[in-house]
Amino acid sequence: MKRILILLLVITGLYLILHQSFQFNWFNVSNADGQAAITKDINVIKVDVGSVSTEIIPEDRSDLKAVYQGRQKLTVTDKGDTVEVSLKKKWFNWFNWSSISEKSKLKIYLPENYNRSMVIDLGSGNVNFSGTSQNQPMKLEELSVDIGSGNINLKNLHVKHLKHDVSSGNANIDSLTTQSSAFNVNSGNINLSHYSGALEADVSSGRLKAQLDKVNDSIKIDVSSGLVQLDLPEDADFTLNGEASSGIISNDFPLRSSENGKKHISGTHGSGKHKIDLDVSSGVIRIY
Repeated sequence: MKRILILLLVITGLYLILHQSFQFNWFNVSNADGQAAITKDINVIKVDVGSVSTEIIPEDRSDLKAVYQGRQKLTVTDKGDTVEVSLKKKWFNWFNWSSISEKSKLKIYLPENYNRSMVIDLGSGNVNFSGTSQNQPMKLEELSVDIGSGNINLKNLHVKHLKHDVSSGNANIDSLTTQSSAFNVNSGNINLSHYSGALEADVSSGRLKAQLDKVNDSIKIDVSSGLVQLDLPEDADFTLNGEASSGIISNDFPLRSSENGKKHISGTHGSGKHKIDLDVSSGVIRIY
């Protein structure tokens, strides 16, 4: 009995020693940073941040700098025409030390005059990325965003070609201008405000709310058991063509030469210059 008691005391003591060591010494939160030159040969900046809270900050500089606080391994690499910022778990993170609380933070500073391509991969973390102002947006040739269950906030951006995939996460986008876009929403949510440009979206059991400052290009939306709210300016010039198999399309705009049946809606508002094509299957689209 004494041996068992001694063994229990030894195990308890070892646990307390290891617990305190893990919490305060060996694997404590640390700071790390990395840098890479952004030359004219760099065509892509890739950010792979997993579950970390990340802020992307354009400023007057010639290089990219990443500053990280947390337990993962920060890597900034220059691979040909691509600079990649990524975070990877260290080997000891596979252990479940539930008593250790961590708030990892990553800040990425990049040249405000960088105007080529960016790729953002987000798991369950949060990303904030904003240009200086609505009148001084961050300008990019291409932007590709892939979200798992995380959240992203984009603001004051001018992007020629945008690709945005949301699985079960959330995206809030304010003051965005594009030439072409492709939004893919699968059980997630996208909120667009002060949007301008071509809009193409595929919504499956998710929600898209889009407020356009002006309609200056085509709009094409496919909905399958999802919800789309399309907020257009009163002076929008468009020709609407909508098909609803088992879904609903509602429209608050007065239309000329209109047809409004149970499964089909069409007509013209204003000059009818830009096409709005809608296809709904067991979902809802509201135009207002």
